[in-house]
Amino acid sequence: MLTKVLLILLGLSIILPSRSEGPHVESENRPSAYDDVYGPQPQADEEKLLSEETKPTLSGPHSTLGKLPTATHILNSILNNYDHKLRPGIGEKPTVVTVELSVNTLGPISILDMEYTIDITFCQTWYDERLRYNGSFESFVLNGNMVSQLWIPDTFFRNSKRTQEHVITMPNQMVRIHKDGKVLYTIRMTIDAGCLLHMLKFPMDSHSCPLSFSSFSYPESEMIYKWEDFKLEINEKNSWKLFQFDFTGVTNITETISTPTGDFMVMTLFFNVSRRFGFIAFQNYVPSSVTTMLSWVSFWIKKDSAPARTSLGITSVLTMTTLGTFSRKNFPRVSYITALDFYIAICFVFCFCALMEFAVLNFLTYNWTKPRASPKLRHPDIRARALMPPRASAHQHPDAFVCQIEDSDESDGEEGPSCPAQQSLSPGGIQNPGGCCKWCKKYVCVVPRCEGSIWQQGRLFIHIYRLDNYSRVVFPVTFFFFNVLYWLVCLNL
Repeated sequence: MLTKVLLILLGLSIILPSRSEGPHVESENRPSAYDDVYGPQPQADEEKLLSEETKPTLSGPHSTLGKLPTATHILNSILNNYDHKLRPGIGEKPTVVTVELSVNTLGPISILDMEYTIDITFCQTWYDERLRYNGSFESFVLNGNMVSQLWIPDTFFRNSKRTQEHVITMPNQMVRIHKDGKVLYTIRMTIDAGCLLHMLKFPMDSHSCPLSFSSFSYPESEMIYKWEDFKLEINEKNSWKLFQFDFTGVTNITETISTPTGDFMVMTLFFNVSRRFGFIAFQNYVPSSVTTMLSWVSFWIKKDSAPARTSLGITSVLTMTTLGTFSRKNFPRVSYITALDFYIAICFVFCFCALMEFAVLNFLTYNWTKPRASPKLRHPDIRARALMPPRASAHQHPDAFVCQIEDSDESDGEEGPSCPAQQSLSPGGIQNPGGCCKWCKKYVCVVPRCEGSIWQQGRLFIHIYRLDNYSRVVFPVTFFFFNVLYWLVCLNL
């Protein structure tokens, strides 16, 4: 009986150790999809958990915890005697920095401040022989906390006004070290850069906004920049804030500038944009043109309606003044006039001339001819014949005469003297209507039904009472030809 009990205990002691060791050995020899990923791995069952608690983890080629001391040892070994204050290759050859740029957001462009905002991811690559290492790791990815322990190019943006580095939730910068000594440094930043805008063709203008960068302290003999095959990633799917502009492309140049501290290599990117014309057209061109055409309504209003025509003319002039001021509200104070300023100025001249047309008409018809008529002869049924003055008075005042007062529908109900050209009493038979100046006597007639005489043949004959008729044709035709010439010149420059 005792012998049977001993045999059973011996058998149990042999079976139990084999069951507890079987799953752990299989996990070491069986390849798993989780061997190359750092993190918690799934467990098979509760028996495996018990075996891990009772038995320490074996180190092997697939053991994650076994790689951590190796990585730490490699990193400590390359940084142990590393001096981050000195550039790689100092005293032997210049450091070549390869640049790559990714544009996240472009805009807005401030016309008043002449600057634009750009959000970029800036990548720089160079070789540092001091960071070479041997091991199974192809590269180390270090966060922003390790940047201060490595040498980083002192690149700065020459035309930047304000620069912001993103630090949420951690500083947005990264360093990657390869086993051959290649270093990749990436940082994200938002830059407010200056952009000199030439507004002569505004609003049909196009601009090239530069983004220029170089080394701050290393001259060309110590640091050289070059493009990664001019690789520029532009993510237009993001919400760009160009608003009034369209992005037309990007160009780059490389140049060397001389300063008191040395010759520096400067890399410059130009972001080309062109202005969208629709916003400016509806805000400035359409109101200016409509206001100019509204000022011509006064040509169809009777001459005796002075308050209506004066109010319309003054309102048009003041409206054009307001539009001109409004167009310059959010505009840089440049010393030259733009295409829009010229257009608004011409519209202002048209409105002002429309107002002055009525002023001239009113002055010639009322102030020169009507006061000459006697108040007693103003009745519409009375017609006064031209009377010859006494010889003595005619001798003293040879140009004096009395005009016939008529009330005719042809003069739009306007009461004025009717003095034919042959009625002049001045020497030589030259007409003298109402004491006009010599120029008026030669080319202008200020009476309602004036007909030209022999002395007016071959000359420009202007009938003052028909001045509105002339203006109804001259103003629209002139404005039309001005617009044709204006748009042909502006769109072809």
